[in-house]
Amino acid sequence: MTDNKKSWVHLSQDAETGIETIRAHFEGHAYDPHWHDSYLVGFTEQGVQQFSCRNALHFSTPGKVFMLEPGEVHDGHAPVEGGFTYSMLYLEPQWVERELRALHESTSIECLPSFGSTLTEQAELLVAIADAFKALEYRELRIVKQTALDRLLIKLTDHVKWRIRAAYDPRLPQVAYRARDYLHAHMQDDVGLDELASITGVDRFRLTRAFKVAFGLAPHAYLIQLRLSKARFLLAKGDPLAEVAMKLGFADQSHMGRWFRRAYGLTPASYRKRCSNLPDASRG
Repeated sequence: MTDNKKSWVHLSQDAETGIETIRAHFEGHAYDPHWHDSYLVGFTEQGVQQFSCRNALHFSTPGKVFMLEPGEVHDGHAPVEGGFTYSMLYLEPQWVERELRALHESTSIECLPSFGSTLTEQAELLVAIADAFKALEYRELRIVKQTALDRLLIKLTDHVKWRIRAAYDPRLPQVAYRARDYLHAHMQDDVGLDELASITGVDRFRLTRAFKVAFGLAPHAYLIQLRLSKARFLLAKGDPLAEVAMKLGFADQSHMGRWFRRAYGLTPASYRKRCSNLPDASRG
């Protein structure tokens, strides 16, 4: 499932909540910088898990919990021999907001949940994540899953800060936001830097610098991540690989597969099979 024969990824998706459970092991390079549309909460089981996020280099070791918000760019690397193993939950943003808001009834509708830190060693939170992971992975009774998820939400409240819902950060260059909005509206198109520069009214070099400051990726890498994020959604529904690749503007199925593996450590076919319980219609 990965280029490194010693690396592996096990993934499944809970049909009721849409939560994905992932348990993985990587040695050497794990995955390129990317983001997810989900909240990520997990813990390192073994080894040293190195990743960059929020303009800092983090090292997660056994017993540490990591928490990432939707859109936060991160990578992954095993800096020591033996690699690292982790368990993680992908929590749908709408589910997280709805459930946490039920625990914080006084919170303004204008606010979104945000994690105060990326790493913590809070043992009770780790146990809550592990219990929720097992309940989902083993397909326990609904009442068992819901109880485990409620415990997780309660433990997460100590690490959540509510921030104002805003489309733009006034501290960051507005040209970057104009370029981002254009990429979202034309993610399936073969967009060039000259085109983006014309839309934003600056030259290509200033645009690229501003974009990287705002979003942590160059425009071309951001566009690829947009497509991959949409690909995950379509593949989880069971859409055919070739159809997804064509719809999102990849040159072909193999082109999408190469980028998908670099970002997530598994093939589109493997991801589709584990989320939709459909057989691999083709390789990729």
